[in-house]
Amino acid sequence: MSKVNSTCSCPKFIITLIFTPIICHKFCTFVQKLGYKHFMVKAIFFDIDGTLVSFKTHRIPDSARKSIEMIRNKGIKVFIATGRHSSVINNLDDMEFDGYITMNGCYCLQGNDNVIFKKSIDQADVNSFIDYIQQKRELPCLFVEEHRLSFNYIDEDVKFLMSLLKQEMPQINDLDYYRDKELFQLTAFFKDSQEEEVMSLLPNCSAMRWYPTFADVIAKGVDKGVGIDQFCNYYGFSLEETMAFGDGGNDIEMLRHAGIGVAMGNAKEEIKQAADYVTDTVDDDGVLKALQHFGLV
Repeated sequence: MSKVNSTCSCPKFIITLIFTPIICHKFCTFVQKLGYKHFMVKAIFFDIDGTLVSFKTHRIPDSARKSIEMIRNKGIKVFIATGRHSSVINNLDDMEFDGYITMNGCYCLQGNDNVIFKKSIDQADVNSFIDYIQQKRELPCLFVEEHRLSFNYIDEDVKFLMSLLKQEMPQINDLDYYRDKELFQLTAFFKDSQEEEVMSLLPNCSAMRWYPTFADVIAKGVDKGVGIDQFCNYYGFSLEETMAFGDGGNDIEMLRHAGIGVAMGNAKEEIKQAADYVTDTVDDDGVLKALQHFGLV
């Protein structure tokens, strides 16, 4: 597949330092001949749905599984970066990861239970959103607490999403239950045409989509790229030593932020434009092919 925003596979910082694409390409070719094409990558971050896991099979392709095992055996750390809450990450089978960016960067775990970063939504925004929903009763939302998820009510869009993600239906609570709760994410089922109206009531929040029927609403200034920063600080590697894979709207900032951003072939054009490299689709061994391109497997 083709590069999008650069003419070689050098990390962004090399392109910046060398100034011209021609010289950068020559440098990259020289490095590859020496066998050091992977000379800077110490950590790789993977989105789940549509990146590691196929929407068609709901499984991780064998090629991706084996290639991730290979890079971990080389000492490269591997992380998940997802919009999901940790309790609903149920499609990675028995694979091991070094950490998890969950809820689009709002909650980061080193290993399975060591919280290294968390950022909740401003309570005033939560209450404004609840007031809005109480007036617009047709708007379902998944309210995400630190250790608990629940809906205000369920419609056909919610049922379809839960079926798509192979999730059991969370319980339902009255809206007033959430007024004094610490919430990290609001997965709100409003249309694109409603987004401007809804978000105008939430000045301390931002919205991102990885599926057309809903948006993930989180604290402003937080995204998966912020999650990468937390692990850079924790482990002591630089941003230039990171790589990220994604396919959805909630991956854009991560792909721009990482040293090397890889968009899946099944991503929309907007996501591809944010990446340094575009690989094949998740179902056509896109993860393996990108790792091979960069000399990591």
